[in-house]
Amino acid sequence: MAAKPAGADLHHRALERLYQSAPVNQVFSSRLEIPSEGHSRLTFTITPDVYHAAGAAHGTIYFKMLDDAAFYAANTLATDRFLLTTSFNLHFTKPVREGEVIAEGRWVSGKRRVLVAESRLIDSEGDEIGRGTGTFMRSRIALSSLEGYSA
Repeated sequence: MAAKPAGADLHHRALERLYQSAPVNQVFSSRLEIPSEGHSRLTFTITPDVYHAAGAAHGTIYFKMLDDAAFYAANTLATDRFLLTTSFNLHFTKPVREGEVIAEGRWVSGKRRVLVAESRLIDSEGDEIGRGTGTFMRSRIALSSLEGYSA
């Protein structure tokens, strides 16, 4: 008989479902994995439909994936409320034209009202192509009220 998932594992799987349910992820196709508390991992593929005029990924995709990775790393520590991004600092370090990219998120500090997390983007060559740090605040939105979370 298989063991039932622990509370943290249930929360992590619910966050993964919540991520997949967001309509924006139909535009920016990606997959979220939460391996442990305070950590997240997004996988996505750069294709020409996200290029800027000079033929590399637009900064929009950098921001979206860095913000999402940091956000979900932080939200692993908030089991009752949806977090809101209140600020995000972003550093571009290398353009990317194609291939799979991994966004890794890591919680840094805070557990009550405000949480801080960082993230980085790694291209298919193993190079860091971007880095970000975000501040996230607990909202009044109960996670349990969100259809994707409670499905």
